[in-house]
Amino acid sequence: QAKYLAQIILVGAQVVGRAFVRALRQEFAASRAAADARGRSERPQSAAASRITGISLQEAQQILNVSSLNPEEIQKNYDHLFKVNDKSVGGSFYLQSKVVRAKERLDEELRIQAKDEKEKGWKAET
Repeated sequence: QAKYLAQIILVGAQVVGRAFVRALRQEFAASRAAADARGRSERPQSAAASRITGISLQEAQQILNVSSLNPEEIQKNYDHLFKVNDKSVGGSFYLQSKVVRAKERLDEELRIQAKDEKEKGWKAET
């Protein structure tokens, strides 16, 4: 009987293991598809910035609760959210780090836009 019990446990473990591997593959494929779709919807430099920072432009805007790339509004919301999520006042270090990453992503997007505008200005002059 112990032999049959061991065989049942082994077969069960194999089934669970295969299901886990299949689920991981599906999740990886879905993640890749979402990243590809996000990359197609953004300009190449913006998509690269999203990959580097690990956060999309839309997600950064949602975190800092801004609808446009207004530097003053971004800074104001960043300062407020950073302050209320400070661990010393009972906030969350995790949320505070998300706020910092969102600010970095939006700052990078502002830098990309400024560079694009500068290049367009040079091209218009020539």
